[in-house]
Amino acid sequence: MYQKTKRKANSFLKAIRFRYLSLSLPFVMPKPLTPSRLKALLLFLSLFLNLYLLLSPHAPQFLPTRYSPSSSSSSPTTRRHLLFAIASSSRSWTRRKPYLRLWHSPASTRAFAFLDRPADPDDDEDGAAPVIVSGDTSRFPYTLRGGLRSAIRVARVVKEIVDRGEAGVRWYVFGDDDTVFFVDNLVKTLSKYDHDRWFYIGSNSESYMQNVKYGFDMAFGGGGFAISHSLAKVLARVFDSCLMRYGHLYGSDSRVFSCVAELGIGLTHEPGFHQVDMRGNLFGMLSAHPLSPLVSLHHLDAADPIFPNMNNTRALEHLFEAVNADPARILQQTVCYDRTHSLTVSVAWGYAIQVYDGNELVPDLLSLQKTFMPWRRSRSVEASQYMFKMRDYPRDTCKRPPIFYLESLISNNHGIWSNYTRHNVENCSKANAIKNLEHIRVISQKLDLDVEEMKAPRRQCCDILQSSFNDSMTINIRRCRDDELISMNI
Repeated sequence: MYQKTKRKANSFLKAIRFRYLSLSLPFVMPKPLTPSRLKALLLFLSLFLNLYLLLSPHAPQFLPTRYSPSSSSSSPTTRRHLLFAIASSSRSWTRRKPYLRLWHSPASTRAFAFLDRPADPDDDEDGAAPVIVSGDTSRFPYTLRGGLRSAIRVARVVKEIVDRGEAGVRWYVFGDDDTVFFVDNLVKTLSKYDHDRWFYIGSNSESYMQNVKYGFDMAFGGGGFAISHSLAKVLARVFDSCLMRYGHLYGSDSRVFSCVAELGIGLTHEPGFHQVDMRGNLFGMLSAHPLSPLVSLHHLDAADPIFPNMNNTRALEHLFEAVNADPARILQQTVCYDRTHSLTVSVAWGYAIQVYDGNELVPDLLSLQKTFMPWRRSRSVEASQYMFKMRDYPRDTCKRPPIFYLESLISNNHGIWSNYTRHNVENCSKANAIKNLEHIRVISQKLDLDVEEMKAPRRQCCDILQSSFNDSMTINIRRCRDDELISMNI
C-alpha cells in the first residue's frame, strides 16, 4: 500500500513539474518580466511547494501521531499491579490476621491494613500487611441513629490509599479483615477490563433482604470490590466533599457507591466476589459455584468449617492447598455420568464430590442446595430469600448423596491428582453401585484460561475411567468437544 501511494505521489509531482516548466519556460527567454507573468510564477511556485509538502514521501510529517499505550500499560496484569486496602480495627486485627496470611504474600502481593489506632508492636507477624493508622474523620457528619461512625473511616480508605502515590498500580482492591481473596483469580478477572478506563467492579449480596436495604447495584465491601486506577484518582480528589452529603447512610460501602454514582459510574458485576450474607453450613454454595473464578469469600467467622473435623482456620488452609495447585479450577463444578451403573457425579474441584444414584440433570445440579441459614435472624419471608435458585437439602441424611471431601493432592508437570474420601454421617443403605465406594481420584490439567476464554467460559467435561469399580473411582476432567452435551444419554 505504501509503495502504491508513493508511485501515485511521484507521478503527480512529475505532472506538476512539467506544467510548471511549460508555463515558466517563456520567462527564461529574453522577454520582459511583466507584473502578470511574475504573479503567475509566484502562484505556481506556491502551489508546487504545498503539494510537495502534502504528497511527497520524503516530506516532513506535521500530522499529529496517534496515542499508543506504553509497554507498561499494555503488558499483562500481574499480582504486583494490584494494591489491596484492608479495613480493620485494633480490636479485630489480631484475631483476623490468620485470614490475611492465607492469601497475602509480601513477596508478590501489595497490601495495607487500615486501623483506627496503632497495632501492638509485639504482635507483628510475618505474612501480615503493613499497618496504616487512618486519618481523622471527626469533621464528617454521621447522623444514622444506631449506626457505627467507623463507617466513615473505613470509607475514606479509598482516598487514603490513593493519596499514598504507590507506583505501578492498575487496580485498587478493597476488602475487610475477614475477607479471603483468591489473588490469582482476581488478577485474571480484572485482566478482562481496561484499567485505563473507569471501572467499579464487585458484586451485591446473596441475600435479597440485604440488597433491598442497601442497594442491588452496590458492591458490598465485605465481598470486596476493585476500582481502576484512573477512576480511583478522580474519586480520591472529590471523596471528602462527597462524604459531607451522606451522613445518613449506614456503611462504608454505601458511601463509596454513592460517590462513584455521582461521577456517573455504575457497578460492573462479577459473580466471583462473595459477600456470604449467610450463616452455618456453606456446602450448598461452595459445591455449586458459578461458572467464573472464585475471587473472594467473606463472613467466614459466621460459617461452619468448610471441611469436617477441622477448625475454621485449618479448613481454609486445607482449601488453599488446592488453590495453590490450580487456582482457576478451585470450586469449578464438573458433572459426569456412569451410564453402566446409572450414577451422576458432581465434582466441585478442590473441595467435594457428590455421587447421586440415577440420572440428575445438569440444570438441577447447578442450583444451590439450601444448607445454610439467613444472615438476618428474622422470621420474615424476605430474610430467607436469596438472589439465586435453590433446591432443598434433605433433613434425612440417608436421603442425601454421599459426599467425598478433598483429602490430598499431588501436582507435577504431567497433571494434578486430587484425592477425595467419603464422609460418613450415618450408616445408610445405598444402591449397590455406591454402597462400598470410599475413595475418588480426579485427574486434571492445570486450568489456564486466556482473557478471551475468560470472557466466554465453558464448563469442562469429565469421564469415569473405571466402569467396574468397587471401593474407588477415577475421574478424568477434560475440555468438552465442540458438540458434546453433558448428559446421561447422548
